[in-house]
Amino acid sequence: MKKILTILAFLITTSIVAQDTFTQKHSEKLDERATKIAKAYDKQLEMTTKQFMLFEKKVEEFLITRNKIENNFTGKTKLAKLYNMQREETAEMADILTQIQLDVYKQIKDDIQPLDEVK
Repeated sequence: MKKILTILAFLITTSIVAQDTFTQKHSEKLDERATKIAKAYDKQLEMTTKQFMLFEKKVEEFLITRNKIENNFTGKTKLAKLYNMQREETAEMADILTQIQLDVYKQIKDDIQPLDEVK
């Protein structure tokens, strides 16, 4: 009986989470944005298919982090956290890109993904 109740609870929980359209739309929106950003970089970096997939996922991870920072901080604190996040993102891209690609990435990053301004 315990096994049946456990399985039933699992199935109900799974179906409820699967129907959470807000989470799905939010995730799809970030995925689309990450793809758009990755394609913008790819025009100049000429990544391999594998690099592109890894790059796109990494961009999506940092978009999530960026959204959290933008929603929870303001002013100079927000800008400092975004700056540190961007430095971390660049460091992690070194694991995906060749040195030549990384140098180009650093040059074009501010044009494609600018930091916010303090107002």
